[in-house]
Amino acid sequence: MTNEIEQIPVALTVNGEKVSKLIEPRLSLVDFLRNELELTGSHIGCEHGVCGACTVRVNGEIVRGCLMLAVQANGGEVETIEGASDSGKIDDLQKAFHERNALQCGFCTPGMLMTTTELLATNPDPSREEIREYLSGNYCRCTGYEAIVDAIETVAQERKGA
Repeated sequence: MTNEIEQIPVALTVNGEKVSKLIEPRLSLVDFLRNELELTGSHIGCEHGVCGACTVRVNGEIVRGCLMLAVQANGGEVETIEGASDSGKIDDLQKAFHERNALQCGFCTPGMLMTTTELLATNPDPSREEIREYLSGNYCRCTGYEAIVDAIETVAQERKGA
């Protein structure tokens, strides 16, 4: 009897690049991204899906990378904060977070940015209350959220030309 864990193949597209690896079936998506692909922007926080630090996009939908197995993304498309940043799609959000001091330690920031991207795509002119509600699954222990809400509100106004 052997204690080796069976490795299974996964093939997916991450930030526009095709990736194939042999992995353990129980490997979470966030662990796969961080440990197998060295994409460390998505963080591991609570490992229960409540803090939002591991937020990524899979097939166009925001998911918690700690709650999804990498094999569940097999054949799919994954976008991480690195892909969103490299594409320039969140440049204005990153700038506003910096200018409004909406990040301090930075641990929650990738998840906040990924979640905010989805918010602004589905609701380009959210109220402050709608912003707070949408971010309710993303914990920040440093900022008190006001600066984060300010940054998002600023970007929404700038995008609509106000």
